[in-house]
Amino acid sequence: MKSFIPTTFYAFLNYVVALLLISTLWTFDTLHIGGAALFLPLIVGWLQLIMAIFADNKLGFIKVFPMSMHNVNDVIMGSFLMCSPWVYDFSSKLWIPQVLFGGLLFIMGIFTEGSPLLKRHQEPLQEGGFTSTDSL
Repeated sequence: MKSFIPTTFYAFLNYVVALLLISTLWTFDTLHIGGAALFLPLIVGWLQLIMAIFADNKLGFIKVFPMSMHNVNDVIMGSFLMCSPWVYDFSSKLWIPQVLFGGLLFIMGIFTEGSPLLKRHQEPLQEGGFTSTDSL
């Protein structure tokens, strides 16, 4: 498959998703549910915001984290967020925002340009260095 999300759009979308995840407390009224339904979107949202600030892309302020690490973290956090309503047993009360934002993070992590999850397998490099007979 080919990547279809440019890195600049990904950087902008990452800030938007992080702020929307943080605001789910008020937009989806998760205060009355509490527990994991309350804290998981907040934690993932803050982690996304921190990763967006430190990402090595055009909209990252402190360019420390490589985009490949950011993409893998998006896939892990997105899949965890998608499964959380059933793992923590609050699916009967609220599941749409977790599945929606988790799926968005999952897709963003896989289909962004330069994602390590879409690279084809490359042939291994020729073996170099010392072998057991070279040291004799």
